[in-house]
Amino acid sequence: MKRFACAALLLAFAAAGVASCKKAETPAPPVAAAPPVSAPLPVQVVQISLGKSLNADKSIAEPASSFAPTDKLIASVATQGSAPSATLTARWTYQDGQTVNESSKSIAPTGPANTEFTLEKPDGWPAGKYRVEVLLNGVSAGKRELVVQ
Repeated sequence: MKRFACAALLLAFAAAGVASCKKAETPAPPVAAAPPVSAPLPVQVVQISLGKSLNADKSIAEPASSFAPTDKLIASVATQGSAPSATLTARWTYQDGQTVNESSKSIAPTGPANTEFTLEKPDGWPAGKYRVEVLLNGVSAGKRELVVQ
């Protein structure tokens, strides 16, 4: 009987030990998070180019910074990003800061785009240094200089 009591006692301890052990829980695999939805980039000017002619996409075909008096003065403004509405302005000035021309265009880009600004003067531009400043929504986005010879 002593053996039986010892065996019962051992069995009780073993059962208590098993009951007190918690089953090791395997952590659930992480749920793959949905990739963040990136907001469209706001429109910004990435390049201002000068030249004498345009490609079909309104980029400059013949880059130039020196022009003849009877040449067209062309600025191509490359933008990227998107906006339901934005305004590009080209302000052309002569060497003493005198404004030659200022014009604006409304754009609604949804990705990379080019916008052109062209100046012509049939009787010819006076020789000297000129500058075009491009503004995006009234804020300067860059300047380029050119010479008429």
